[in-house]
Amino acid sequence: MASVEQLVESPWTAADLVERFGPIPLWRIRLDPPPGSATEEDVLEIHDHEDRLCELVDGVLVEKTVSSYESYLAMLMGQYLGVFAREHNLGVVLGADGMLRLSPGLVRIPDVSFVGWDRFPGRRVSRDPIWGLAPDLAVEVISRSNTTQEMERKLDEYFAVGVRLVWYVYPESRTIDVYAARDRRTVLGEKDVLDGGDVLPSFELSLKEFFAEPGEK
Repeated sequence: MASVEQLVESPWTAADLVERFGPIPLWRIRLDPPPGSATEEDVLEIHDHEDRLCELVDGVLVEKTVSSYESYLAMLMGQYLGVFAREHNLGVVLGADGMLRLSPGLVRIPDVSFVGWDRFPGRRVSRDPIWGLAPDLAVEVISRSNTTQEMERKLDEYFAVGVRLVWYVYPESRTIDVYAARDRRTVLGEKDVLDGGDVLPSFELSLKEFFAEPGEK
């Protein structure tokens, strides 16, 4: 893991963190290595030895946290997408620990992501621990510790690198914000049907079914 000697010339301050991530809970920011000096190797070491997931943003490790119910929703969405992608041979669906290098020094870990075959050279899936590509679809299940500024920044990053569709799932309101572009948002509720648009043609999911209590038909 990076040492104190690897500190950048101008160490990050609390104000720097707020500027980039909003009023983020401090326990989500890893202080070892110091903010501004973290690398992909730190992301992997923490995952391998502490079983924790951290995204890498501007040399800062931001820990991903999720409640049991949020984890359930992410897994459920992954199951629906995974079955559909396999049945139609469209690509690969990653779960909550699928690390993606969107650009040098930027590692994001969507709660669920879909990567179409055309993003894999020769349709061969890399064995690297962090895939150097952007997904076609990124799904984020929003938790209480996520800040508006943090999630707005993610949207900017996703669409800047070629992500075609983003879903933000809000467990408390039982809604999903669908972004077909950075400035094109549609809010869906339990009476609506979520579709895959041009990314996953003919995919449909009733949100009444998706947000139903576990065990209900």
